Amino acid sequence: MRYIIGIIMVLVGILLVLKTEWFVQNFGSNAWAEEHLGTSGGTRLMYKLIGIAFIFFGFLAITNLHQSFLLGTIGKIFIR
Repeated sequence: MRYIIGIIMVLVGILLVLKTEWFVQNFGSNAWAEEHLGTSGGTRLMYKLIGIAFIFFGFLAITNLHQSFLLGTIGKIFIR
């Protein structure tokens, strides 16, 4: 099951990265992204960063490293 979820996440990420302009045209620009990430390309950058995150976490899910990654990065907050 993790293979299917991981592949879907990778495909969604690739779609977000490659078709960024389509998303901007159909959903409009994001005021927060334009203010904090750039003047006319902040929304595009936001979509690309979200797509890259989907690809990254998709590959983590496929290789079954998502739990190790979360424990190694934010796990120390919750484990005493």
